[in-house]
Amino acid sequence: MPKRLTAALVAAALASFAFSSQAFAQGSAGAGSGTASDDRASWQCAQFARMFSGIEIFGDAWTWWEQAMGKYARGFTPEAGSVLVFKPFGPMTRGHVAVVSQVLTDRIIQVTHANWSPVDGRRGQIENNVTVVDVSDRGDWSRVKVWYKPTGDLGTTSYPTYGFVYKAAANAFSAAKTATVSAFDPASRAALSAQITDALR
Repeated sequence: MPKRLTAALVAAALASFAFSSQAFAQGSAGAGSGTASDDRASWQCAQFARMFSGIEIFGDAWTWWEQAMGKYARGFTPEAGSVLVFKPFGPMTRGHVAVVSQVLTDRIIQVTHANWSPVDGRRGQIENNVTVVDVSDRGDWSRVKVWYKPTGDLGTTSYPTYGFVYKAAANAFSAAKTATVSAFDPASRAALSAQITDALR
């Protein structure tokens, strides 16, 4: 069970990482959706997440969670390269997907995603290393706040999510997990579990 961060720790972490949340432009040659006069292409979040993560799922962002079942491993712990799938919420009727670029703490990650904040007044732009904070009661990443460039803050809105889709194939992930668990005898597993529990206190 991940430890909850104190408000002070969250504030300190955000202060440290906020300024690395920056937008970067993509040339129009990199996508099929820009016009000849565009300096930057316009990206949909799912289109960009598929290209950036290598996870071959198509369709609206919110459908990625169900589509991944049986094809890709899914879970509730962030890993670099995994895709965080947002549920439809308010005006975000098609959900959202964002690729985890790095894990900073058990409750703070950074993502690279498209079509979230307007960048220089334009929608559909890519933002690199954007801070996302887990604000769920159970620390399971079921509800998050996301850095929003126009306000320079996380804001007050928290967004519901399904969880993370990992690039590993579902069957390969299960086999590796089973093999890892089987490598330990019961006494070793108990000792390892005790060490982990102690480390999380």
